[in-house]
Amino acid sequence: MKQKNNLSQHPASFRDPSGFIFSAQGVLYRQVNQVYRENYTALMESGLYEKLVKSGLLLPHAEVDVPAADPGPAYKVIQPESVAFVSYPYEWPFGLLKAAALATLSIQKRALKQGLWLKDASAYNIQLVRGKVTLIDTLSFEKYPEGQPWVAYRQFCQHFLAPLALMAHTDIRLGQLLQVHLDGIPLDLASRLLPWHTRLDGGLLVHIHLHAQAQQKFANSSTAPLKSTSRMPKESLIGLVESLESTVKKLQWKPEGTEWGNYYEMTNYTEDSALKKRELVSAWVNKVAPTVVWDMGANDGSFSRLASEKGIFTVSFDIDPAAVEKNYRQVVANKEKDLLPLRLDLTNPSPAIGWHNRERNSVFERAQAGMVFALALIHHLAISNNVPFLLLAGFFADLGPWLVIEFVPKSDSQVQKLLQSRADIFPEYTQEKFEEVFASRYEIAEKVRVGESERTLYLLHRK
Repeated sequence: MKQKNNLSQHPASFRDPSGFIFSAQGVLYRQVNQVYRENYTALMESGLYEKLVKSGLLLPHAEVDVPAADPGPAYKVIQPESVAFVSYPYEWPFGLLKAAALATLSIQKRALKQGLWLKDASAYNIQLVRGKVTLIDTLSFEKYPEGQPWVAYRQFCQHFLAPLALMAHTDIRLGQLLQVHLDGIPLDLASRLLPWHTRLDGGLLVHIHLHAQAQQKFANSSTAPLKSTSRMPKESLIGLVESLESTVKKLQWKPEGTEWGNYYEMTNYTEDSALKKRELVSAWVNKVAPTVVWDMGANDGSFSRLASEKGIFTVSFDIDPAAVEKNYRQVVANKEKDLLPLRLDLTNPSPAIGWHNRERNSVFERAQAGMVFALALIHHLAISNNVPFLLLAGFFADLGPWLVIEFVPKSDSQVQKLLQSRADIFPEYTQEKFEEVFASRYEIAEKVRVGESERTLYLLHRK
């Protein structure tokens, strides 16, 4: 994006004339433009800002004396509180997307009480911050135009309601459509994919099926208005928001029926070996003392918590939607602040997409880990997905300087299960070859056999 005064505008922050995010010396700031001055003043003077920040629904900011990135239209520069890791809706578990939807509606209701409303309802404006779903875009508010229908209604339905309904009623994997449709899942598509019985649900009938029909009607009409001229009293607008809220609350998904959702119930570790593994990983976390841990293949986050419970911010990645959902539910139940569960396929991780392939960064461009966990993972990548040791070593080395990795030999029962349905074309899948190849990128700090098992844990440091 453009640079002025050696300041760089964030490539995802260009659509809103009210302002934009920019960076200076590695710190993120938000420029507030003159065109947004009246709305910004209304937000700050209404008391809404303080109430939302206090409840954890809005990211706090400070007004700072920093040069604007584009001085011409600038009114103020504010510094939002930093977010440890920016995640995207297509990486979220069902429960997090649902919580984000309800938070957005709660903010809208609170704003209306103060004479404001949300001018947009993008899922990308929400992040999980210290265990709470939080709006991170201060410029999402504007003064409520009396009698107008909610301008962000369609966006809310596409970003939140449609994917949640598809995940709950059709297939949990359809949440991945958000990666294809960056402005939310088109309602006509959602309507066609949802089973017929969802038309018997009043909320889904109105907000998805009939909403989709209305969109198509206006799209096919040569006399369709460019802007809605219909009137909606404030009481009706609140009723719309409460109807959306009720519809979202009824959507449920039970985390079961996936391949690895119950992984820890079928592990081949003895109780003593499992305890030894946990003690080793915990000791190595204490030894290295990283500020950020990424747990790749984390399942339900059992080992992720060996770091997060020490106050270390931990991103807990897994491909299995049921495992990630269970992980998130633990975060909520235990009010955990330092754990972020995300769905990620390591063989096809979230790419850089959007405008100029820069609007949404790839998952590994957004931050760096101080320590990476790769526990009970390497055999899935090397055998199930045919990824050579050399590529694995390079991949993990790119993520962070320290690696805790578990080597699982072919004789292990879990590897034998993988080989039952395919030919063994992996003559180089040996512990000796593993050490030889990883030595090109790492030094072995420690190497320990895991209890009575045949597995070995390594603490590696990048060269």
